[in-house]
Amino acid sequence: MSDSRLAEAAHSSFARHETFAPRFGWLHKAYMQVKERPDTFLADDAPVLLGVGKNMANSMRYWSRAFKLTREFYGDDGNSRAMFSYPTWEARWLLDEDGADPYLEEHGSLWLLHWWLLCSRPGAKSWAPSWYVAFQLAPFARFTASDLTQLIVRHVNLSYAEAPVGASIAKDVDCITKMYVPAKRAKGGAPGAFEDLLACPFRELGLMEAVDHPAAGRSEWEFTTGSRISLPDRVVAYACLDYAARTTHGAGSISLARLANEHGAPGRAFRVREPDVAAALERVAATTPGLQVVEAVGQRSLAFTSDPFELAWDVLDAQYDNVRKRPDFPTREEWALAYPKLAEAEAREFKLQDAVEQQLTLIEETQ
Repeated sequence: MSDSRLAEAAHSSFARHETFAPRFGWLHKAYMQVKERPDTFLADDAPVLLGVGKNMANSMRYWSRAFKLTREFYGDDGNSRAMFSYPTWEARWLLDEDGADPYLEEHGSLWLLHWWLLCSRPGAKSWAPSWYVAFQLAPFARFTASDLTQLIVRHVNLSYAEAPVGASIAKDVDCITKMYVPAKRAKGGAPGAFEDLLACPFRELGLMEAVDHPAAGRSEWEFTTGSRISLPDRVVAYACLDYAARTTHGAGSISLARLANEHGAPGRAFRVREPDVAAALERVAATTPGLQVVEAVGQRSLAFTSDPFELAWDVLDAQYDNVRKRPDFPTREEWALAYPKLAEAEAREFKLQDAVEQQLTLIEETQ
């Protein structure tokens, strides 16, 4: 059997960012446009509408989808095979003018987007497989570009029937470091890397840093560890409940060890250890009905008395002064009625997942 299940967690999607890490203002600008015009990214005047060059417009399209702020599906013209972009309810909640944080001024919003980039569930898998491997599957803390590229290539070859060219994965690795490494310590990378770092908000999370190395021309990076001062407790709790909701839809529990260490879990995404996860959950549980950290047979678990997905959003909404209670804020159902293509896009993802399962079976049978 294959020792990688990357295809279950992420779509085969590489180098769609056009070498650009996400920049300040991009996601809000893209959301405001596709809310009115789902064909924005396909329009001839897309660069004018978005105020960027053509390649950057393509990058904005990718990042909007990768952060689960848009879903893509065919337009109303039955003969068209062009994929339009439709804003998700999560995008409405976060990025609208009366949303939680439309200009991403809070660090918590960046941590939330980082989680959305990596998280995966049936019908809403990750569109950033290289990022998923880097944060969720990498067995090392320090690495070179070659190390990470080779690791991603290995997982890709084990997981997908058709693999991308190596250059595409190398571009992903370069983009990962440009996205997360603070500008003041950036080393190497493609031309324009320093400009990208200055413009990319995710470098403020401090998830990665460059490593001083005596060998000339050798660049190394490492994932940082320790307490995440800028990571809100409620965002941690939201991610933990969101992760539990992949397999549980009612009252239940999940061990803190799984939440901290399992592939795909928040602990690996945020690079935080079990004691830090526990401390954050205990603080949130103290003020959240239906949520409790319990211990039994020497194992600590997060227990919840209702659907963890709904509870996750109660916790997250409280972090942003209850956005959902603001006047005229749409429910998920109302948003789905306004954008019926979202449901069709989700159904299409489920069909793609069925095809992936068949491919995985064939791959495993030949190994």
